[in-house]
Amino acid sequence: MNRFIITTTEIEKKEYRIAALCDARQKLIEVTTESMTGTSVLGNIYIGRVENVVKNLNAAFVCIAPGQNCYLPLQELKNPIFTKKQSEKKAICAGDELLVQVVKEALKTKDPSVSTNLTFTGKYVILTTGKRKIGASSKLPKEKREKLLKIVEDFLSGKEQIPYGVVVRTNAAQASKEELLLELAQLEAEVQKIISGAKYLIRYSLVHKEEQPWQKMLNGLYETELGEVVTDDREIFETICNMYGVGAKQLVTGGSVRSRVDEILTGHGLKIRYYEDEMVSLSALSGITSQLHDALRERVWLKSGAYLIIQPTEALTVIDVNTGKNIAKKEMQENFLKVNIEAAEEIARQLRLRNISGIVIVDFINLEAKSAESELLNVFGAALKKDPVPTQIVEMTKLGLVEVTRKKIKKSLRESLS
Repeated sequence: MNRFIITTTEIEKKEYRIAALCDARQKLIEVTTESMTGTSVLGNIYIGRVENVVKNLNAAFVCIAPGQNCYLPLQELKNPIFTKKQSEKKAICAGDELLVQVVKEALKTKDPSVSTNLTFTGKYVILTTGKRKIGASSKLPKEKREKLLKIVEDFLSGKEQIPYGVVVRTNAAQASKEELLLELAQLEAEVQKIISGAKYLIRYSLVHKEEQPWQKMLNGLYETELGEVVTDDREIFETICNMYGVGAKQLVTGGSVRSRVDEILTGHGLKIRYYEDEMVSLSALSGITSQLHDALRERVWLKSGAYLIIQPTEALTVIDVNTGKNIAKKEMQENFLKVNIEAAEEIARQLRLRNISGIVIVDFINLEAKSAESELLNVFGAALKKDPVPTQIVEMTKLGLVEVTRKKIKKSLRESLS
């Protein structure tokens, strides 16, 4: 089972809070880094002011703070919530003030992107103000999906006006009806509070602050794939326990002499543990710091002796697969396929670990048989599907290059640590 670790560590003389998902071998799968001196605006909701509308770009530029412009694609203008409207005849115009949520961080020379589709994410459901439909994760079994949708529909029935849509998450498969309804009620109250209170606030107001990066990452993980959550921060440990319904009273033992509880097992079988050892830090014990340094390197060695070269450029990322120390002569094409399959699985892990986004071009070792190419693409596609960020294979070109796209949401690991 996978393990989720939250700790702080120093990288190149800067302190970062690291949230890391590791497999059973303590190999990093995904990482979120947060500078202890900086703050992220991703997920925050503001009252923004429209500076101008550019028809050629089919976009508007919205200011969320003095000097901080954001890009708003007009196709994202779904059920916008205005706090000030200049003209009722135009869908949007300069001077309008409305609620926007930051959906993409500033990347290189690009401004942050915002949307009027405000999203409130819980452990089991997501509420959206722009897309007002009811849906469920396609990863849920059909029978379970229908049962969960019925619970949501019953919850919404009888309400006169519903200013949001609901998406049931994969994690809801493990939730009881009571847990699902409680979260729906909490998120609904939050949405109504924000919408009703926004009209009394001035432009640039921060209406909703997103959860901390580690908290958002933890909420986004599938509970069925998670065996343990461990942290060396007592406050974070107690926050996590609260997230899983463990109250403060359960974190101390009873009796005449009370002591602190450092390990909890939730009703779903998840272990939450507080790590406290002054001799060996959690980051050193789990090897996170050394693995992060490896994730910034260009070369990645594979078990077979082959290696990858990962080179990010301004426009795209290029990944080259080399046989390296793998010099098997017999059944060369069969050996090449084995190396490519190993490389495909590692490339999928590296894309998620390094948070490489946009266009990715992979140069696998040339295969002569079409059946071998097809097998490779099937393995590669299956490995990419494990990534929670939308990632897909576009095609294999005539030159044998595999084109991949991965949605841009936040900075790459390299950028966040630079």
